[in-house]
Amino acid sequence: MDVLSERVINYIRKNLMFDKGDKVIVAFSGGPDSTCLLYILNELREKLGITLIGAHINHCLRGDESDKDEEYAKKTCEKLNIDFYSKKVDVHRISKEKNLSCEVAGREVRYKFFEELVIKLDANKVAIAHNANDQAETILMRIMRGTGIAGMIGIKPVRDKIYVRPILLLTRKEIEKYCLINNITPRIDKTNLENVYARNKVRLEMIPYIEKNFNTDIIKTLNRMSDTVKIDNEYLESVCQKEYEKYCGISEQRVIINKSAFTNHEAILSRIIRSALLAINHNLYNIEKIHITSIIELQKHETGKSIMLPQNIIVENSYGNINIYIHVKAIDAYKNQYPLNINEKNIIHALKKTIRIDVKSKMKYTEFIGNDSIKYFDYDKITEPITFRYRKNGDKFTPLGMLGSKKISDLFIDLKIPKDIRNEIPLICFGNDIGWVVGYRVSEKFKVSKDTKNILQIKIGSEE
Repeated sequence: MDVLSERVINYIRKNLMFDKGDKVIVAFSGGPDSTCLLYILNELREKLGITLIGAHINHCLRGDESDKDEEYAKKTCEKLNIDFYSKKVDVHRISKEKNLSCEVAGREVRYKFFEELVIKLDANKVAIAHNANDQAETILMRIMRGTGIAGMIGIKPVRDKIYVRPILLLTRKEIEKYCLINNITPRIDKTNLENVYARNKVRLEMIPYIEKNFNTDIIKTLNRMSDTVKIDNEYLESVCQKEYEKYCGISEQRVIINKSAFTNHEAILSRIIRSALLAINHNLYNIEKIHITSIIELQKHETGKSIMLPQNIIVENSYGNINIYIHVKAIDAYKNQYPLNINEKNIIHALKKTIRIDVKSKMKYTEFIGNDSIKYFDYDKITEPITFRYRKNGDKFTPLGMLGSKKISDLFIDLKIPKDIRNEIPLICFGNDIGWVVGYRVSEKFKVSKDTKNILQIKIGSEE
């Protein structure tokens, strides 16, 4: 094993990139970086106990040259006895359709392909050929955009426990030297030599200028800074994770940040907010400092105020608590009324709900307590039909313990239910009366007492 391969395997082990038995998809464009990555992993695969799979996307951006890249990638994998998968996608067309740059569209296409292969092949990891120069370029570009501490870390060696970057420690010069010594002739993408994209300008103009006039070792200096910042950020993140768990209520649809969280120092609070946004949307694309600041300011305003962030994220002040959720247009299923039959399981497929209704004549009074999903009513006071629906304008309701009726809208305000979910709270109705605001209150009109003879039990669940 040569010195370079030994450095790579130590870097892999230090960052816990692979487990024995891992099936690893190698993103293989055919260029110097990915070719170096493939050859080194192939050399180390027995020591690491991993299986390799080559994956190539033909972006169709360079005509015949793109096809030759694909052919080179295929033949290289055949030579190394590595399974190979490729996909041809017109990235230029997709970029126009989605109004994205070719760079962003290409990235989306590649990662979608990797995700498909991970599922199809039951793979564990995806190895990507980012190197130390890529790291330095990324950090410089982020600094120019005004990044914070997390941004100065740059490219992470491991992301989401799936995407790994085994040669992130190698400079481009080291990669080119490895290919030369081992008689490897990778494909060269000439567009990387054109000063068209911002990254190319940083690579071809800015870094050489800094090397010539300020710091000949700027690549390693920026990578060293990244390692230093990473240690400090990891500590801050560990503190913030505890605060996030302490102050945030989490579900698939929303995250609620308790108002007490906003007493934290802004360094902690901003990370709590970013974690909440990540939990609800699974990425932070286009989320900038101004958006975090606007959420902090929103919390100081009155209840009911809301703002919209990129990617249809809604942030709402609900009595000082901050609700974060994705805006979804109301579906027709919420506008309908569904009749329910007694002594059977009613299934509403459109809403993925089940409502079991049974009449029980022999129950002890102490068994009538129920919970949020099961309630009991005096069957002899009920007028049919029994229906399941959502609120309408003018709906009134007599909550348990009250004599007079109350508007459903006022009840929701009293219960401090966020505006955006009020239309999604189910109602069980008996004739023209609301008998149960599901999850919140039952009606005084149909309450069970010691004199009740026949009990109506209603149990609401999710469709399996």
